[in-house]
Amino acid sequence: MAEEFGSPGDAVEMETVKKLIQTNKRHRRVLEKRLNVTKVFRSQHQLLMFIVRHPNLSQIQLARMQGISTAAIAVSLKKLEKGGYVKRAVDSKDNRYNQIQITEKGMEMARYSTGVFREVEQIMFRGFSREELQVLGGLLDRVYKNLESSALTDEGPGREEEQG
Repeated sequence: MAEEFGSPGDAVEMETVKKLIQTNKRHRRVLEKRLNVTKVFRSQHQLLMFIVRHPNLSQIQLARMQGISTAAIAVSLKKLEKGGYVKRAVDSKDNRYNQIQITEKGMEMARYSTGVFREVEQIMFRGFSREELQVLGGLLDRVYKNLESSALTDEGPGREEEQG
């Protein structure tokens, strides 16, 4: 019966998954600690930086491009709009849609966010050579593609829409 829950041959894979999860959690905690002073959530910082790179998109386009639900985008945008970081403008080609535009306050926050994310990346990869980073990136790409091609990502019990 205990064999159902893993065998000694699975130890390397289990330890690797544990390290990936721990690294992701630590990355989030470090970012959140640095970003908490702004009173803007980490995911909202990411959204602001995305809007700077892709201005004047609709809420639907933002959701698609971010790979999250329109409801999740709506919540984030509402908070960012209330904080004065973004504004909605009627699309000149189709007045049924609003374009999401960043304000000057939002631009300042995006600059700050970009600096924090860069700082954390530099800390994360301190002592790594360019070649090591390329190897690591390639390995992570393979892990991602393996998961992407798995039926578990498309259907099955417990599947929830990703919130990014």
